[in-house]
Amino acid sequence: MFASINPYNQRRLKTYRADSLATVERKLKRADRAFADWSALSLQERTDFMRRVGSQLTNRRSELAELITAEMGKIRQEAEGEIQKCADACAFYADQAGSFLADQVIESPARRSYVTYQPLGTVLAIMPWNFPFWQVFRFAIPGLLAGNVGVLKHAPNVFGCALAIEQVFRDAGLPDGVFQSLLIDVGPVETLLNDQRVKAVTLTGSGRAGASVAALAGKAIKKSVLELGGSDALIVLADADLDQAAKTAVQSRMQNAGQSCIAAKRFIVEKSVKKAFTERVVEHISQIRQGDPTQDTTTMGPMARLDLADSIERQYHQSLKQGAKSLTGALKRDGCNVQPMLLDKVRPGMAAFDEETFGPLAVLIDAKDEAEAIRLANRSNFGLGSAIWTRDLDRANRLARQIEAGSVFINGLMRSDVRVPFGGIKQSGFGRELSDVGIREFVNIKTVWVE
Repeated sequence: MFASINPYNQRRLKTYRADSLATVERKLKRADRAFADWSALSLQERTDFMRRVGSQLTNRRSELAELITAEMGKIRQEAEGEIQKCADACAFYADQAGSFLADQVIESPARRSYVTYQPLGTVLAIMPWNFPFWQVFRFAIPGLLAGNVGVLKHAPNVFGCALAIEQVFRDAGLPDGVFQSLLIDVGPVETLLNDQRVKAVTLTGSGRAGASVAALAGKAIKKSVLELGGSDALIVLADADLDQAAKTAVQSRMQNAGQSCIAAKRFIVEKSVKKAFTERVVEHISQIRQGDPTQDTTTMGPMARLDLADSIERQYHQSLKQGAKSLTGALKRDGCNVQPMLLDKVRPGMAAFDEETFGPLAVLIDAKDEAEAIRLANRSNFGLGSAIWTRDLDRANRLARQIEAGSVFINGLMRSDVRVPFGGIKQSGFGRELSDVGIREFVNIKTVWVE
């Protein structure tokens, strides 16, 4: 049995019985049968279905947002924004899939030569709890439009969201078996990856989970895409707009109670403006109101689980012992309700620098100049996102090419956007989601040569 627990008050919301092996087998058979008919539809027909999915999301935005808030603690405004982002992605891909998947004619001595993009089959999606709808839809929308079918193994604490997502697809009229949720723990994943009916896997999660899934997929010679988190650097140079940089840095770090892979987690600041920037950051953090995520006055909800709150508390105290300095006083915590924290004097070797911090903890790091800032940004096992704040855009573009990350945002909020590829390097994973690149991750890129 799995339990869904409200993280704000620790009340049990609902229990879910795990799918038996027989149930999982039935769902795999259903997916396998569905693929033949779904992939045979025209792209226009699949596009029509996806537009209806988007309409379902928009029409049920408040209801679905309430479910997100109850299961993982995101404040209502952020939850509604997440649902709308999924709906907008449906519209984007419905508009663009035709060009993204169009045959590509290649100039050659042949009578005709071209590349065509064809679906693989059933794709297993292993998804986390922190953005329980968006993480799923950013795979499912392009994956299904390409002609694949999906089976979802969601995080157990958001199984209500998993079933709601399946219902959205069903209510939009998608054929039976095109998208299904599996109520399982990690145990059956190896069996699924060894099953010949599962053609590929996508995972967003921890490095340990990613390494395990990648090894299993590699052994079975199956395509995998991994997004494994980050320790994103936000570099503030001396000529930056400090007011906007500080506001955006705190927003990036503290949204979703700090539980975002692509949040700014290490504020690397040139020494000449460090004091002024820090004062602004402290002011913005002081304005955060942590509490009941259903209340409009709350600006940050609880962390999603007790073990996650334990982890961020450990990293905070360990970093203090290693020489960091707290600028927000002693840690204040009540269960999953953790007040935002800011550490100064953080340097390599400390937990808050070396590890991924997944919670409302921001850290300040000194850099004597831009060269040291880049070195500190790259001194990480992660490489998901990053940001540079400077008024000199030529300088920013030059430095952006030196940062080891999957994306660099200049004078803006680090985020995923359906129009551009999303993913990382190093321990942040491999492969890309979103844009035209994402829709082509799970297709057979087939060359056709006509003599």
